[in-house]
Amino acid sequence: MRAKDIMTKDVITISAYAPIYELTKLLAENDISGVPVCDESGKVIGMVSEADLIALKNGSRVVDIMNPEVIAVSQETPVEEVAVVLHTKKIKRVPVYEKDQMVGIISRADIVAAMARKHMERVKR
Repeated sequence: MRAKDIMTKDVITISAYAPIYELTKLLAENDISGVPVCDESGKVIGMVSEADLIALKNGSRVVDIMNPEVIAVSQETPVEEVAVVLHTKKIKRVPVYEKDQMVGIISRADIVAAMARKHMERVKR
């Protein structure tokens, strides 16, 4: 199984210059814990999460609190390798790229759901 098989294709993103309150609203309304941060051209320039909000000391815009390090995988990355990346880098989500374009995102929940599906397939046999 590859990243493309389990990724969420409709990725929710936020602008780097969006106000913090917009981020809190986006996370709460969509019941998610983090999102990619994009520049004006739609390029991912960082990630921002609930943890960044909780640690907020200064700043009024997403760019003030985002993590500019973007760890990503390709569509062809095996799911097991995606799981290792999430675990070793201690992150909860990773953008999925095809060439230089983000085409999806995988969260820990997506990995767990894939594991459950795989287990259920074995049980049915």
